[in-house]
Amino acid sequence: MNETAQQYIQRILGHVEGQQPMKVQATTAAKIGNLLEGVPTSKLRKRPEPETWSITEIVTHLVDAEIVGAYRMRTILGTPGVDIPAYDQDVWIKSGHYEKRDARKSLEQFRAIREANLALLKTLTPEQWKHYGMHAERGQETIERLVRMHAGHDLNHLKQIERIVKTEKGSAKKR
Repeated sequence: MNETAQQYIQRILGHVEGQQPMKVQATTAAKIGNLLEGVPTSKLRKRPEPETWSITEIVTHLVDAEIVGAYRMRTILGTPGVDIPAYDQDVWIKSGHYEKRDARKSLEQFRAIREANLALLKTLTPEQWKHYGMHAERGQETIERLVRMHAGHDLNHLKQIERIVKTEKGSAKKR
């Protein structure tokens, strides 16, 4: 999907509109765990289409996105106004061999990092929520906006996983 940084921001924030971002983030790992229940590893690693990520790739991407988010938040809190580099998620998928990873182990890694990030966020002062960094592609991003972006990102990928699981279950019934 080719979209501008502004289109990406609008799409991702649109997923979380009307919801409480920290509540969304607090429930994501459990929702993914429920979706993975009973799905064999081979199906988790299967791409629905050649250019579409598998469930394993999505979950492993969420781990790396959470690590990046953890770093960005801590960098912003320590040095407000700091430059925030972008990264190429497709390059990370290839270089990190996501297709060979274990989705359930990735989920546990995601859960642990997410819990650490939420614990940090619960301690922030109102002033700290307004601290920002300058994202290389998206411009100024406050801690508050990063949290909303991560929640929207979660919902975006949850929908993808739900579609894949539903498709897999539907094709299993036809056999």
